[in-house]
Amino acid sequence: MKIEFEETSKDLQTRINIHEQFGGRDIDAWMLEKLNLTKGMKILDVGCGSGKQCIAFSDALDGEVDITGGDVSQELLDKARVASAKKSAEIDYIELNFNERFPLEDNSYDLVTCCFAIYYAADIPFTISEMHRVLRPGGQLFSTGPMPENKQLFYEIIFEATQRPIPPMPGSSRYGSEILESMKETFSKVETHIFENPLTFPSVDPFIDYTRASLSEDRKLWRGLFQGADDFERVMDQIRQAAARRFDRDGKLVMTKVVGGFIATK
Repeated sequence: MKIEFEETSKDLQTRINIHEQFGGRDIDAWMLEKLNLTKGMKILDVGCGSGKQCIAFSDALDGEVDITGGDVSQELLDKARVASAKKSAEIDYIELNFNERFPLEDNSYDLVTCCFAIYYAADIPFTISEMHRVLRPGGQLFSTGPMPENKQLFYEIIFEATQRPIPPMPGSSRYGSEILESMKETFSKVETHIFENPLTFPSVDPFIDYTRASLSEDRKLWRGLFQGADDFERVMDQIRQAAARRFDRDGKLVMTKVVGGFIATK
């Protein structure tokens, strides 16, 4: 399955910043609570992006951990190296395409993580089998991704604004079904944990910033709604008007992120 997706670090960072500013809960704290990390672990973060999770793991273990972050984007890997250097975190970053065999040995890691990325894999069973291969016996895979109930307000407002069907999202349409089932088929044990984080927007502008970053980031997925820059701006204006009507009615905009955390044991 080929995923029509195009990511930029600017759009990704915009959404991360909005989660941190307007969210009611800290997903990193929740993640660390579920993982119960121990010093001396060997960790691989697949789809590490700009290094956010790698740095969080290093901080949690006071640097007494062996962490490798892998991503297909050289731009994001460069940002990860800069961010890690600023934190004096010793993290190894490598080029890693999860649609290909990992350039890593069998039975090498205590923990493999993949946060908000695995659903872009072309062949889910293959990618999960590679994660399983590089884990030591008893090691764990931890992944996060959007569940079908994720950010319903976002989709409701877009539909109200455009009156066009929402295209299937790679995350919410695959994560709690195809991906979870593949993990269960590959690993001896799989646990499911749910994280809910309401983002409360006190005005329309930050919601529009989030929407612009999401539609721009995923523009290949959303091309049924707009064609070209001018059409994109027209659609964004329609969305702003719909969001303003909802805000005037309710006095706020609350978009709840619903994330599944799957812990699979080899």
